[in-house]
Amino acid sequence: MRPVRRRHLPSLGALATFEVAAKHLSFTLAARELNITQGAVSQQIRLLEKALEVELFTRKHNALDLTRAGADLFAAVGAGLDTISAGVGLLHPDTAPQTVTISATDAMAAYWLKPLIDSFRAAHPAVGFVVLASDEDDTLRNYSGVDLSLLCGNERCEVGEVLHYLFPEVAQPVGSPAYLADHGPFPDADSLNRANLLHLHERHWSANAIGWQPLGWEEWFRAQGSRWAKDTSSLTTNKVALLIEAAIAGEGVMLGWHHMIRAHLADGRLIYAHPATLSAGRGNFLKCQTAALERPAVARFVEHLLASLGS
Repeated sequence: MRPVRRRHLPSLGALATFEVAAKHLSFTLAARELNITQGAVSQQIRLLEKALEVELFTRKHNALDLTRAGADLFAAVGAGLDTISAGVGLLHPDTAPQTVTISATDAMAAYWLKPLIDSFRAAHPAVGFVVLASDEDDTLRNYSGVDLSLLCGNERCEVGEVLHYLFPEVAQPVGSPAYLADHGPFPDADSLNRANLLHLHERHWSANAIGWQPLGWEEWFRAQGSRWAKDTSSLTTNKVALLIEAAIAGEGVMLGWHHMIRAHLADGRLIYAHPATLSAGRGNFLKCQTAALERPAVARFVEHLLASLGS
């Protein structure tokens, strides 16, 4: 792409629209985020391509991809908008709102993130939080204004991002002390087939924000060289929170994710029903927008979050 003199630059609005469309690789999602019509997004992109005399997107059937020129412009525009945003924030540093915006899945937000927010706000009460939680919408991580994203998988960084590995995804059978006293012990894997096994429905794993191979009872039994009898469960659901509450209430045994049940193990509401763990080899990550880390509230919360991993 040939250099463009500053006075001949396209409008900042067109560049900002392009940045959102390139981030989502979707004019529809860009229109939703910008609160304009898809036609308006498409028109702005066409005018931008005409002004720059290059194609920025490769249009496929129901899909978009960036051309080489589009990828170069996306990196440059993203860095430029981050610099402008940081500069505007410096104009009123004392009055700028101290808000941290984080995206996560439902259970991660409720059982891992929220306790950390509470402990952070005990020392920093002026800082507010926006938590965008969903098991159905993986695009929340790309929404404008999201500072931090909690992700599970095998992640990689894009331009303008910092990635921290948090911990592996490990699950282990747990139940309430009362349930295990009445129905246990379970000395081997086969004996757990006698328990009411609270089950995470496969729909949880096929949701747009999850999209990974399951960690469920079938996988746990197979890893122990045994077979799941698949007897009727009192509760099968796609929501981890419902399973945790049912296990605490003494309804049965669930596969509990270590990072989500930590507090319940500490206060004794849940205990391990069997020593064998299950891991799919994937990890949990914290993805940070580089420009957001320049804000003291965001940087301090990231420090607080990472420090908690050693506790």
